[in-house]
Amino acid sequence: MDLSDRLEPVLDSARQSAREVDADGSFPVQALDALRRSGLLGLTLPPREGGLGGGPEELVEVLSALAAVCGSTAMVYLMHVSAAMAVAAAPPAGHPTLLPRLASDSLATLAFSEVGSRSHFWAPVSRAGREGDKIALRAAKSWVTSAGHAEVYVMSTLAPQADEGAVDLYVVLADSPGVEVAGSWRGLGLRGNASSPMRFELLAHDGDRIGEPGGGFDLMLQSVMPWFNVGNAAVSLGLAQAALDATVAHASGARFQHTGEGLADLPTIRAQLSRIALDLAMARAYVEKAARSLAAPDDSTMLHVLGVKAAANDMALRVTDTAMRVCGGAAFSEHLQLERFFRDARAGHVMAPTADVLYDFYGKAITGRELF
Repeated sequence: MDLSDRLEPVLDSARQSAREVDADGSFPVQALDALRRSGLLGLTLPPREGGLGGGPEELVEVLSALAAVCGSTAMVYLMHVSAAMAVAAAPPAGHPTLLPRLASDSLATLAFSEVGSRSHFWAPVSRAGREGDKIALRAAKSWVTSAGHAEVYVMSTLAPQADEGAVDLYVVLADSPGVEVAGSWRGLGLRGNASSPMRFELLAHDGDRIGEPGGGFDLMLQSVMPWFNVGNAAVSLGLAQAALDATVAHASGARFQHTGEGLADLPTIRAQLSRIALDLAMARAYVEKAARSLAAPDDSTMLHVLGVKAAANDMALRVTDTAMRVCGGAAFSEHLQLERFFRDARAGHVMAPTADVLYDFYGKAITGRELF
């Protein structure tokens, strides 16, 4: 699938606003409008629903390119795709036109994390309750990307039935009474992605539920986490690539006037550049392998899902850290944008599921232990 004609206008829009989005912490409205016009909101949704029918490999292509320009826009887009794929896995009966809307112009996001369970996104502590034929949703959510900007929220809560730990996912429309942003967002990195806390206090219907009663946990692990982890890894690729490109350009052009030497004439600098270029190349190969495996699942797919985000997140930390060191004082100024890539790259490592949690899961998997 050739996505260049759809992607280039989006990249142009994101490029024009990226500095302002970071400096002001403003939501990337201009880039999101371009995404809507491009049809890429429906990249991974089926053509019968108005989507493009793309898979994980196409998602990696789009997200890595977008993250290299604006990490905030890339994260907003990743959350939309992750939420849309949950809906696509088990469309809620009460929203028959939702998928076509998500494929065209309605921005979606996930509302999973809660203060009580922190980065263990799969374990909400809020619980839905039955009120006649309706379902009372009362939850305080933290770190909701696109808070106040998304039209559709996919939120999690413990199911009202007695089964211990059973989780339900619900579609909540932004204009529903009882949906509100509960705080502001001013982050170290990804400053424009509006990851604010939210409160949900509303009455829903069974037709708002995604999947069968108590089926939310399986949907999180089988439909949301694979797409999110591969996509998040792609964001790390894009940020690292942008940092490497900026570092190579600076090292190739900067010179010592008193000696006539360039930075890239120094063997220590070339060695540092080589290390991060190879680090990035190896991570890219693994992300692409994981995407291919997700597109055609086999016995190794879940291992790749568990490993790919952590490996790529840590690679981006190493690459951006080295880039800052190689470029020295120039890296701290705005003109290279390295400090933005450095800050944005730090988010992936601590974003649920965190890299450390995923390493633990991976270790459990390869030693034959249960993940949960």
